[in-house]
Amino acid sequence: MTGRGGRRPVIAGLGLTELGKVYNTTARQFAGQAVRRAVADAGLQLSDVDGLLTNAGVSGAVGLGVQGDLGLRDLRLLSEIQAYGSSAGAMVQYASMAVAAGMADVVACVFADAPLREKVPGGSAYSGSASRASGWRALAAASGIASPNTLYALAARRHMIAYGTTSEQFGAIAVAQRAWAARNPLAALRTPITLADHQASRLIAEPFHLLDCCLVSNGGIAVIVTTADRAADLRQPPVHVLGWGQAHPGYAMARGSEFGLVSGGAVAGPAALKMAGVTLADIDVVELYDCYTYTVLISLEDYGFCAKGEGGAFVASGVLGPGGSLALNTGGGQLSSYYMWGMTPLSEAVIQARGQGGERQVAAHDLVLVSGNGGVLDHHSTLVLGADPAS
Repeated sequence: MTGRGGRRPVIAGLGLTELGKVYNTTARQFAGQAVRRAVADAGLQLSDVDGLLTNAGVSGAVGLGVQGDLGLRDLRLLSEIQAYGSSAGAMVQYASMAVAAGMADVVACVFADAPLREKVPGGSAYSGSASRASGWRALAAASGIASPNTLYALAARRHMIAYGTTSEQFGAIAVAQRAWAARNPLAALRTPITLADHQASRLIAEPFHLLDCCLVSNGGIAVIVTTADRAADLRQPPVHVLGWGQAHPGYAMARGSEFGLVSGGAVAGPAALKMAGVTLADIDVVELYDCYTYTVLISLEDYGFCAKGEGGAFVASGVLGPGGSLALNTGGGQLSSYYMWGMTPLSEAVIQARGQGGERQVAAHDLVLVSGNGGVLDHHSTLVLGADPAS
């Protein structure tokens, strides 16, 4: 259900705080800043907001209390959403259904977190809770499999064994995204890298090198979802929410499962495209969740940009990066730009659909495909966004 006539859902506002190594600001403070900036970006007032959806990162500090922080009264929609990196896409989906159905008119969706601490390695924020594990998880933790790095490394290694995917092919993704980041003033890492740089970077969890892994960032991002009618007179060009889908495989890394070989994108992607009434051939820009280079590769396969098992050869063929035939993660993604869970690909998608990407702006940007990935391939969300409702 995408709504009829003037109640078609659109993204009308985007708010980004300062991102990266930003200290002395709490996650809830970042959330408030992001919502205020998104509201101002849209040309609205806080009093116009009648719906609020929040998503907390590892700190868990962003929840229903953000309503009070913002002084919002008489909300018609309020909820915490948690499906990890797929949450941003899910929030936009729920907000879109709400405005299409008339349940709310202006819904703010916000993610914020502040896991970084001065003089503390960023990776420690996502080191897991191995000391508190029990049952089978305790056995895994005892063997050293106790963090997203090691769990995703297992998934990547299974793909490599099954299909012959190589570390150099993962590296092609990192190199291409850094080339995009060099054009993005918001990106944390803008110095170009080579495949040799990727291979020389230290191992984090084999097969992952440092340059296969995303950043850790402090900050917040919010979007405003409203109706097409309401957005017609607002400050920014509306970004139409044309299609969406979710998938939650529940592999649990069980024997016989497709863990590491197939992600939820295989279900969520086709569902979103079908709802939007478009095909992959119609998509102009692709913003994929990239907690690791491997996550990009498997998503490309599952969405159908290449056949299953051919992702490695596809990304190494020169199709990525500025000037390539596939405009992928045009802001540098979470590998080089900033790590705001699913809000990273979503924010860049909004920027591209509006035509506001500056030096990195893609010429054709009518249709943008956005993915979110949560847990260790446990959750997936997909959005198809359009610069025009007739896209």
